[in-house]
Order: sequence, then structure tokens, then C-alpha cells
Amino acid sequence: MVVWRYPDGHWPNVMALLYILAMYVCGWLLLFIDSIGLNIVGSVVLAHSMVIAAYMIHECAHNTIFLRPQLNARLGNALMWVTGACYGKYEDIRHKHFRHHMDKADVVSFDYRPRLAQYPLLVKIMKALEWAYIPAVEIMMHLLVIILPFIKENRRQHRKHVLTVLAVRSSVFLLLAWFKPIVILFYVIAYFLFMTVMRFMDVHQHTYEVFETLDQSRSKEAEQFDSDYEYRNTFSNIISIQHPVLNLLVLNFGYHNAHHVKPTTPWYRLPALHTSLYGDNREQILPFINLLKSYHRYRVPRMLNADEADQSTLEKGLAFIGVDGVSFLTAH
Repeated sequence: MVVWRYPDGHWPNVMALLYILAMYVCGWLLLFIDSIGLNIVGSVVLAHSMVIAAYMIHECAHNTIFLRPQLNARLGNALMWVTGACYGKYEDIRHKHFRHHMDKADVVSFDYRPRLAQYPLLVKIMKALEWAYIPAVEIMMHLLVIILPFIKENRRQHRKHVLTVLAVRSSVFLLLAWFKPIVILFYVIAYFLFMTVMRFMDVHQHTYEVFETLDQSRSKEAEQFDSDYEYRNTFSNIISIQHPVLNLLVLNFGYHNAHHVKPTTPWYRLPALHTSLYGDNREQILPFINLLKSYHRYRVPRMLNADEADQSTLEKGLAFIGVDGVSFLTAH
């Protein structure tokens, strides 16, 4: 019986899933040891298991793992519990991500920027948190997954799901808080690390328009964007060209131009696809060191920023502010 979407997908996907399982379990176990040093290691290990799990959800959304879409959906749903994205629905994540590819835009149902700007005190608090490298915007976006079904009428059907997940996860965390409170602290650290890595990989991959049309049919505005526009406004944030094995730290997600050309290419084939498409052409590759500098320099102004499309002044990433709140894990 054929299970995998691609014949060469067996071992890469099995190894990735085993890695998630092993690191997730080991991470939690290390949090329970009476050693701050090992607790810190546990947070890092746990965070990385969630990073790989998140990118495997992305693979599931593109149906690149299993031949049957139903199996991809089941795995995606299971991995959402690992990443803490389980308050949302897998199909909503998949729908939002497909709109991103189809519309060649950052398509949302709730653009937080104009709303947030109306609350100056909250903006100041969040800017202070962002200055301290606490991913305040990402925390807000994940909280909105829980809140919006009780505010937006067209999302009320998610209320039961949200309340069920809240009951399960709250019970677990209350039990942990009673048994060993410090575990909660280090889990929060792990989750902040996870959100930071995910955001770092997201913020510089596009200079797309933001359309608040996710709850509607494909917007008329998006029809103006063609494949040339998509290429010009998509950027590859490859961790290392000389040492490609390092890109496995984010499951090759940095090969973003190649992914947008052929979205159904599995993660382990992306380096070869990138080479076949672009060779030595590094026009759309933003050097990793430049992105680290930009991420640090613009961590506060990025909160309310939306870079204009077709910019020619990015200075290979150094002048690229980037955009927050576009994670595929938050389907709103």
C-alpha cells in the first residue's frame, strides 16, 4: 500500500517525525529535573521540536507528506497540539495559507495594525515588550485565535472547539503548576523561543500587500499580481549556502522563492529545486547576518509596519523592516 506522496519521502519524513517526538519528550523530561542548566536546555530542545512540528504542519497543508489528503490532515491536527496552535482549526490554517499563495498577498481576516494603533497605552506596553525581545505581537495573534470566535459572528462555530481545547490545556497546566511550578516558567520560555524563531523566518520573506479579505472570496485587488510580482516580492532567507545542512534547523523553509514556484515540492527537495531554478543567482537571497541585524534594529517599529511592495532599497535585508503577525499558524 502506497502511503507517502513521493517515493523518496519515507525516510526524510519518518526521521523528521521521530525527531519531533524525541525532542518533545526529552524537552519535557528535562524541565522536570532539579537543575536550572538542564531546564534551560530542555526549553531550547522543546522549542525546536515545536519549530520542526510547525513546518511539518506547513508540509501537511501542501499535502507533500502522505498520498491521501486525509492523512495529511490527521497529522497536521496532531502536530497542532504540539505547537500549541490547536485552538484554531487545521482547515482554517490550510485555507489561509492557500490564499497567501493564490492571492500573492498576506491575506487576513483581522488586520491588527489599525485597531492596535487606536490604543496608545497598549502600543507603548507592547513596544516595551518587543524592545525586550518578548514577541508581544505573536502572543497577541495567538490569543486572538481564542478571542475572535467570541467577537466575530462569522467565527462563532469555533467557540465549542476553543472552549474544549482551553479546558484540556488549562487542566494540564494547572496540574503542572501544582506539581512543579517552575516547569510552567520554562515552558513559557520555550514557547517564546518557538514564536521568535517562527517570526524571524516569516518577517523578511515577502513585501506583499496586506488584504483583510480572508473571510471573503478572492479579492479583486489580488488579480493584478502575477508570477513576476510574486518573484520580485518573495525573498529566500537561507541560513547558510555554504553549509546547507544548517537549513534543516528550519526544515529548509528559507528556500522560499523555490517554494513559491513549486509549492508541492517537499521540504527535503527544496535545496535541489532552488539550485535548478536559480543556480548561482543570489538576487532574491537575503544574507542571514543582514537579517539578524535588521531583526534587531527594527524590532520595535516593525510592530506597526507594512513594507511597500517592489522596493529597491532593501540593501540586501539591512534596510528591510519586515512585517509582524503573518504566521501561518494563526488563521485570522
